[in-house]
Amino acid sequence: MRDYSVNMSESDAPPRPLHDRLVDCALALLEAGETEVSLRAVARAAGVSAMAPYRHFEDKSALMAAVALRGFAMMAANAQAADRAEDATEALTAQGESYIAFARAHPALFRLMFADDAGMTLPPEDCADGYALMARRVAELAPDRAEAGALACWGLVHGLATLALDGRLPPDPDGERAALDLMTRALTAPA
Repeated sequence: MRDYSVNMSESDAPPRPLHDRLVDCALALLEAGETEVSLRAVARAAGVSAMAPYRHFEDKSALMAAVALRGFAMMAANAQAADRAEDATEALTAQGESYIAFARAHPALFRLMFADDAGMTLPPEDCADGYALMARRVAELAPDRAEAGALACWGLVHGLATLALDGRLPPDPDGERAALDLMTRALTAPA
């Protein structure tokens, strides 16, 4: 049996609230390859009683929704970090690259976020920070086609990420960047 316990004593920071520790542990189990993350396994990894998670989550679905929400926050933070260029086309391309890289780095989490009930039941506004950042850059490039442009950009990066996870798209950063560059340039082309 694998040991997924989280050693919380490695830093001088105050201990995280149990809610956050449980999400951390569930995420660690998921990313370690556990296909069925149970509340009992999460409690064991967090070093608490089997009933302790129920004080913070109604059931396993609620815990996994919190994990998916954490994933959306992580993805948005990556997009924000990638969005450094002054040039909107460069920033948008970098955001797309970060989206695909996130999917490759966190495949189980990505699938939980986009293909599992846990992620699909989250309110859209709770998951929209990354999308909003992308949509802002699209609006800079194509203000009269911002909504359609944002949908096209998201469709492209999500499609590339999903193809990569399904093994249909071998890692090719240059090819992915070329596809993203093509999309951003198309946004600035005359209608």
